[in-house]
Order: sequence, then C-alpha cells, then structure tokens
Amino acid sequence: MRFASLQLNNSTVLIPEQLSPTQDSSLLHPISYYKSFPLQPIGKSFKPNFQLLQVLQGKHLLIDEIPFPLLDLHAHYLNGFIHIEAGLQFKEGELTCIRCGSKRSFSSFSCARCKTKDCRYCRNCIVMGKVSSCSPLYSASASFQPKESSISLEWTGTLSSGQREASQAVTRAIKRNEDLLVWAVCGSGKTEVLFRGLEEALSQNKTICIATPRTDVVLELFPRFKKVFPSIDLSALYGGSSKDSSRFVISTTHQLIRYKEFFDVMIIDEVDAFPYNADSSLQYAVEKSRKKTSSLIYLTATPPKSMIRNRQNIVRIPARFHGFSLPIPSLTWIGNWRKKIEKEKLPSILIEWIQQQIDDRKPVLLFLPSIKLIDKITPLLNEYIQCEGVHSEDKDRVNKVMKFRNNELPVLLSSTILERGITIPNVSVAVIGAEDDVFTESALVQIAGRAGRSKDYPDGSVRFFHYGKTNDMIAAICHINDMNREADERGWLK
Repeated sequence: MRFASLQLNNSTVLIPEQLSPTQDSSLLHPISYYKSFPLQPIGKSFKPNFQLLQVLQGKHLLIDEIPFPLLDLHAHYLNGFIHIEAGLQFKEGELTCIRCGSKRSFSSFSCARCKTKDCRYCRNCIVMGKVSSCSPLYSASASFQPKESSISLEWTGTLSSGQREASQAVTRAIKRNEDLLVWAVCGSGKTEVLFRGLEEALSQNKTICIATPRTDVVLELFPRFKKVFPSIDLSALYGGSSKDSSRFVISTTHQLIRYKEFFDVMIIDEVDAFPYNADSSLQYAVEKSRKKTSSLIYLTATPPKSMIRNRQNIVRIPARFHGFSLPIPSLTWIGNWRKKIEKEKLPSILIEWIQQQIDDRKPVLLFLPSIKLIDKITPLLNEYIQCEGVHSEDKDRVNKVMKFRNNELPVLLSSTILERGITIPNVSVAVIGAEDDVFTESALVQIAGRAGRSKDYPDGSVRFFHYGKTNDMIAAICHINDMNREADERGWLK
C-alpha cells in the first residue's frame, strides 16, 4: 500500500493512495518510506466505532486481518483513535520487522500494492500474514476495557505448603507488577498456584495472558480455567483457532506476535520449552504484547541456568502436591542398541523390563531420540506387545495419546514431544538411548516427571536405557535428588 504525506489542520497525516486527493506518483510512497508515525489528536466530536476499536485494542494487525473498510480505519486514524506505523522499519541501522522483531529473515518480491519490483518482506513471521515494506500495522491508540460484572473463583481445593507459598508470591508479583520465576517440580500443581493471583488481577480489571509454546497445552488449560472462572470471558488462541480476544487469554506464544502492549499480567508456562527457548522472535512477542508496567511470571520445572542467575525473585516448590518424593531414575546399560535395531532385533533386557511393567498392570511410555527410530522400533516391539508410536509429524497423535490415556493401548513410543504436559496414572517411563544429545538434563528431568504424578500411584518406575552414561543423565538424577532433599528438609514430604 502507498501513502501520501499531507498537511491537515496543522498536522502531518498519512493518507492511503485509495483515499488520497492526489494521484501524483512522486508523492505516493510505501509506508516504510516515512520515518515517523505521529499519533493524531483526538477528535472530540468524532463518534468512534467501538466494535472496530475492540478488534484493534492491544493488537498489531495487518489491514487484511481487520474486518472493517479502509475508509472507517482512516477516519479513526485521523481522529486519533487508531495508530498506524510501518511493518518494516530501520532500527539502530538494521531493517527490522516491527511485528516479530526479526532483523535477518527478509526477501523481496514484485509488489502490485506499492508498484515496486523489490518490496521487502519478513520471512520469519510470514505464516501469520505477510509483513512487507508497504504494510501498515494498525493498533488502537487508547485502552478501553469494560469491567466484568462479577469475579468468582469457583475452586474449593486445598493447596499444599509449597503451593501456598508460591501462590502468595504470585499474588504479590501481580499486585506490584513485578517479575517472578516459579521453579516447581513436575506434578507440583503449578496451575492451582495461579488461581488466587488471577482472581486478584481480575478484580483489578487487569488483562491476563497465559502463554505456552504448544497448542496441546492451550487446549488442556482452557477448560480448567473456564471451570474455575465461569463468569469470565476467556479466549483460547492457537494456529487455526478463532482470533476473537478477551481480557483473559490462553495462547500459544506464536499468537502473541499479533499483540501490542495489551497485557497487565503475562504468565509464560514451560519457559524453557521448544520453540520458545530457541526463538528470539517469540521472546520479542512476549515483551511487545505486555504493557510497560506489568507483571511477568515464568513457570517451569527446569529453568535455564542463565534465568536462575539473572532472576532475583524466585520461589521454589520442591515437592509434589501429594507429598510423596519424586521417582529417581535407574540407569541400565543395554549395549549397542542401534546396531541391534539395524538387525531388526531389540535388546532382551528392554523387552523383559517392558513385560514386567505390563504384568504389573502399568502402562509404559517409551521415549526415543528420533522419529526414524520410532518408526523402526514400533513394528519390532509390536511382535511382543501391542504398541503405537507418536511424534510431531503424526497426524493421528491426539487419538493415539487418547487411547493410551484410556488404557486401550499398553505401550506408547514417543519423541520428546510428550516430555511435558502428559499425566497418566501409574505409568512407567523409560528412555531408549538416553545417551543421545537430544536428552539434555532438562529433557530427562521432564521425562522422569511423567511418573508418580497421581496420589494413588506416587511410586512410578523410571529407567534410562543407555550405551554409556552422560553428564546430562547424572545431572538429571542430581537435580531430582536435590529437590527431594529440599522438600524433606522443609517438612513437605510424607
């Protein structure tokens, strides 16, 4: 899209080519040509369309994402209710995508909108819509959040000592707009820790986002929060979902790219998980989507060491909600297991362990280092016992996991995609090839954390099958032992 820069009522305004009084090509430029995008003064006699402003409030949207005519958008811009800016701008001498923060992933194309042959665009966030040199980003310039009529937390559960301490820390951070790291072991009940703090935030009419790297977790958390806050308008945002927003959002971190300075409370679940931990644009999106004065709360069982060093406000929950200690993984050498698999055989010690778990009526969750190995081992293991394999590229993953949850499948093989967020009562967990680089300390701690989560079956079996011990295996076991020791010292274990 091209814009003309004209003087109107002693103010410089940008006018889209379609609405411009001049069609002189020398006066029409892609929006990235302009260096500043001043907000227009509020037109006191102008009657804004609040439906339009609700769509744009706290957002950073392309024109194709806004279901209103350009004429309406421009009228709101001229009267100070909408701000526009270039999607691509030079920041500190580098071309930058203002929506996702990328400074590197750019290409160019011949553009019909701005009539140039080398219109640049951002490849990093193109799946969310193309941000190019001629793309304006629209946002509402003022906040207007209608107050909810009633706030009710409908939860009658009891917090453990560790949960109660963390809940108080979360509530303080929200009240004071502070940052907080909640370092809580797998199965500690992190979700319940948030309830009182979120009730406080909602009573103050604050906007809330719980962000997670994975769609699966959004779909799991949404009904849980809807149940305890039934009177609150709650939105679940992920790829393919409705884009309708509300004051309380549960979202994948990718969807935050469309937000701008909206949230008073930002909670990042599993902050160390892929892809959030490896994608600076997702971290940029989190910062861009929250207000300058806001609280930022991280939740994880395995925080990166850099986060621990740089974070002053930390609360730890070293015990599970049921008060039993974390299962300690056992290390079992299985020799050159890859060579055996190439010969279409499985290590006998692995088969014996799996059979023992099945005889004890325990479902078995097996983790492997690659999709290729899952595809190779699944048919071999099926000769002994019924099993299925799941991974990120498996379109039937949800159904297979559901069968496993419902005890219709005794053994499930998985990539690291299930290292977090899955709870199966009485499950036994094993890693095949624990020496592989993909099994870092944090991955192994998370995998071990799948076992013993139920209060009825707190003593889960965890086995790391390997062809040589690694520092990560030892570090994971030390990590779990340290948490058990701290929980015991604080009197939080039964």
